[in-house]
Amino acid sequence: MLFSGKSSGYFVEINEYSSLVARTSSLTAPLVIEKVEEVAGQGLPAIGALFDKVAGPRRAGTYRHAVCGISPERRFIRRASVDPKRAKETAYLEEILTTQFRAEPEKMIFAIVSATDGSLIDPNSSAGKEVVFCGSYTEDFVQAQGTLLAAGIYPERLEIGSVGILGAMQGVLATQDIKTPTLVLEIGRETTNCYIVTNTGVDLARPMPHGINSMIPIAQKEMGLRDEEAAAKLLFSNTFDFTGMGPNLVKRVLKELQSSIGFFEVQTGQSIGQLYCSVQPPGFTWLSSTLASALGVSQLSLDLKPWLAKQGIKFAPGVCPEVIPSSWLGLLSLMANNQPSPASHEAK
Repeated sequence: MLFSGKSSGYFVEINEYSSLVARTSSLTAPLVIEKVEEVAGQGLPAIGALFDKVAGPRRAGTYRHAVCGISPERRFIRRASVDPKRAKETAYLEEILTTQFRAEPEKMIFAIVSATDGSLIDPNSSAGKEVVFCGSYTEDFVQAQGTLLAAGIYPERLEIGSVGILGAMQGVLATQDIKTPTLVLEIGRETTNCYIVTNTGVDLARPMPHGINSMIPIAQKEMGLRDEEAAAKLLFSNTFDFTGMGPNLVKRVLKELQSSIGFFEVQTGQSIGQLYCSVQPPGFTWLSSTLASALGVSQLSLDLKPWLAKQGIKFAPGVCPEVIPSSWLGLLSLMANNQPSPASHEAK
């Protein structure tokens, strides 16, 4: 196996609606982002062509190192309370996964991190009881790794992109001094992942069984279209403003969100302050604004530049638009160091 020179670093982020590749001065911060390319859709199968656009053609048989973030449909991110005294017991942890979350731990790769700072839980330490299980099915990681290797990309790290986004969100909220809880949504075709994040951690993480596809039959009926396929094409065409019928389209998603938010507010006594859609289809700006309005909260405007400066991440001249696109958050989170410093642990 041959590797191309490591003078540059590369970062790859692939979610349900877009793929992004960045060339940087290094694989670890401090670093300079030298080029970013984004393409809608296509996903893992097309990542090789996008990578070549950023890195240039590669020699046959060579591999280029990259930090890679993926979003398997079956990704698993759940917040739970555990008994710190039993955290080293595999059977106990698997019991939580199977009984509370109906997961299949024997088929999965997962990590357990602190819900407050994202650090990996050491089973031999007296860690806090609030944790987040992060993982996916082993075959999802194997398939993604195989596709990346086939495209000439050697994953230095292969991560679930959602985890990095949550860490970045916590850091950005702290940098912007936003203390009220933020509702973070990943709105997929089949499901929506719902998180409540503050500047001190992840307070809720759960999936909801409704996504964009639940809106298609409603759009068909509202517009008098002949079938759901025609409704789906129009919904994703970016040629029609759905703001007016938005409240009807989001009813199923909204009902689930209100249930989750209500549970959170009763448990904590806190109210959601703002909403941020970290993943949604391009052109669906009406969706986040409709949900925010229905929930009676504002849309969060992220100012990423101060947070990037703290992380030691800079853009080369001409690379970054005046406003950093929200779709770049997942890519940028792969470059950031979201782990607490030893000093922060000692302070606690």
